[in-house]
Amino acid sequence: MTGPSLSGAELRVLDALDEDALVGDLVDLIRIPSVTGSDAESDLQHRVAGRLTGLGFDVDAWQLDLASLADHPAHPGTEATRTEGYGVVGSFGPAGIPALVLQGHVDVVPTGDLDKWQDRDPWSGRVRGGTVHGRGACDMKAGVAVNLAVARALAVAGVVLERPFAVHSVISEEDGGLGAFATLLRGHDGEAAVITELTSGKVVVANAGALTFRLRVAGRAAHGSARLSGHSALDAFLPVYAALAELERERNARPDALFDDNPLPYPISVGKVRAGDWASSVPDLLVAEGRLGVQLDEPPEQARATLERAVTVACSRDPWLVDHPVEVTWPGGQFASGRLAADHPLVAEVLAAVHDTERRQSSIGAAPYGSDLRLYQHLGGIATLHYGPGDVRFAHAPREQVEVAELVRTARSLAVTAVRRCGAHL
Repeated sequence: MTGPSLSGAELRVLDALDEDALVGDLVDLIRIPSVTGSDAESDLQHRVAGRLTGLGFDVDAWQLDLASLADHPAHPGTEATRTEGYGVVGSFGPAGIPALVLQGHVDVVPTGDLDKWQDRDPWSGRVRGGTVHGRGACDMKAGVAVNLAVARALAVAGVVLERPFAVHSVISEEDGGLGAFATLLRGHDGEAAVITELTSGKVVVANAGALTFRLRVAGRAAHGSARLSGHSALDAFLPVYAALAELERERNARPDALFDDNPLPYPISVGKVRAGDWASSVPDLLVAEGRLGVQLDEPPEQARATLERAVTVACSRDPWLVDHPVEVTWPGGQFASGRLAADHPLVAEVLAAVHDTERRQSSIGAAPYGSDLRLYQHLGGIATLHYGPGDVRFAHAPREQVEVAELVRTARSLAVTAVRRCGAHL
């Protein structure tokens, strides 16, 4: 439904927004198994570059210098093994700094147990009952498809842009943000950016950070039949695990008001545990890897120190660990938190576009996950928020999905945002 608040140029662009092509793009994107670090990640970047070139965008597609990026002091960390990577930026309209950037990442997390997926196929892109299914459906190939739909609408509508519009397509968001980092270092700028991460209809102006930690817990090996002569590293880990749970409670006692509907904005999750190498031996080493949620505006080094202190205290209270302290290291992705001031004009502009196209009042909030927002805000100095299709409860899950209606609504709102920010006219 549209109303009198929409201009002729806005109506022209909305008429040019091809909903069938939007869904088709999402299906095509899902069918490329672009797990972070895989060759398919590059394949999908080439596909996006081709789509933007075909629309008449000025496209910069380049191979990342992984070694040079790794040596940079602000490198955001990675977890996946990667032999190559590509950046893609498409610009449309006059020369200059883009008035609006739409950004999305093409990489997805692994699929997990295939038996948990319908027909054991996480790459189907199946459309059923108004819903698109598959790995990456909401995190965040739906957002990438929306960005392409807005780009297509602007290109075919026949409007003139007074200020440029850009699309950034990046890799490696899931394991740290290397793609966004490389894009910003290459000099791609913008006055404002919307990252079309999944937000369930909210305008997300801040997000928590996430730091990957590794714990090495020592035990003493022994034959399983004489386990009392050894000390299980698994048993040694239990008081540390309990200390992490208590730390999580403490860090979530007084969350920021932007998280008013989230009972756990700063989770501490242990995602991987490895112990032992023989069933009838007492394990002499346990390695646990997990995720520490970083509070809004909390320096990452402070968050690290807080977890390290909790582990040290737990070790000091345990007869075994006091002499065999746990080793804490910080490999992999290191996401700081990020925040855009709620009174920044971009926030009001997106809220107004949502109201004028979706005929509803949206609200602002914060997300509990790390993202590229903090890089665009802190490294790029670009006013950035999230607004995109999907629900985080489906992200990284075997039932990952996104509703077509939400996909279309989001594309329409961001198309109007682009028209207004870029001064499009007939």
